[in-house]
Amino acid sequence: MSLEIVIVPCLADNYAYLVKSTADPKASLIDAPEDAAIDAALRDRGWDLGTILITHHHADHVDGVPGLLARYDAEVIGPAVEIAKLPKLDRAVAEGDTGGSGVAAWQVLEVPGHTLGHIAYHFATAGAVFTADSLMALGCGRVFEGTPQTMWESLRKLAALPPETQVYSGHEYTQTNAAFALTVEPDNAALTERAQAIGTARAAGRPTVPVSLALELDTNPFLRAHLDRVKQAVGMAGAADAEVFAEIRHRKDRF
Repeated sequence: MSLEIVIVPCLADNYAYLVKSTADPKASLIDAPEDAAIDAALRDRGWDLGTILITHHHADHVDGVPGLLARYDAEVIGPAVEIAKLPKLDRAVAEGDTGGSGVAAWQVLEVPGHTLGHIAYHFATAGAVFTADSLMALGCGRVFEGTPQTMWESLRKLAALPPETQVYSGHEYTQTNAAFALTVEPDNAALTERAQAIGTARAAGRPTVPVSLALELDTNPFLRAHLDRVKQAVGMAGAADAEVFAEIRHRKDRF
């Protein structure tokens, strides 16, 4: 039994993901930025849609839900903390809740910061985590509703997953994120190499997701705020990890 994961580009720079195991009659969807692109991807593969897994309430992750429900009899699942801000849920979930089966089994990780109720879906057997706007390739989401401390704790939770885990984030921001990351760690050889590979991929129109958590740990400045070399690089030697993260996030907001 294997798991197929289909990247569906949506809107200007969003990604939705279709997930289907060979044993399941229907596919699952992680986030629904728009319905047309997702419907086309389903039709191209002859797939039915059984479940919509929502990560958070922002419009560019949920606006496609009504259109998809007009075409498919799908269960809608999302974070209980944000239930009042989401399309009508069939199931509200929180930390540790599970769903799916076999290689398509998933567990909820609460990763607030970008929004107060943001969640990620960890497909442990498949070695994948869908992080939307919490952990992004070479970045992280803006801290809109939480605090830097909250966001840092969420990133540390994700950083503790097995390093071979493949990270599927919600946007194609990686090239800009790489340019910023190099302002923090210009001497990071792994980052320099990755930035070059990202430029090649984007020039060819290829997505920069998924990416291994191991590579994120080596190159993503937002995951590296606890390291002495990064603290020294931003002039904050000896500062608390969350304070260094907050400084890096503040710099990125102005980048």
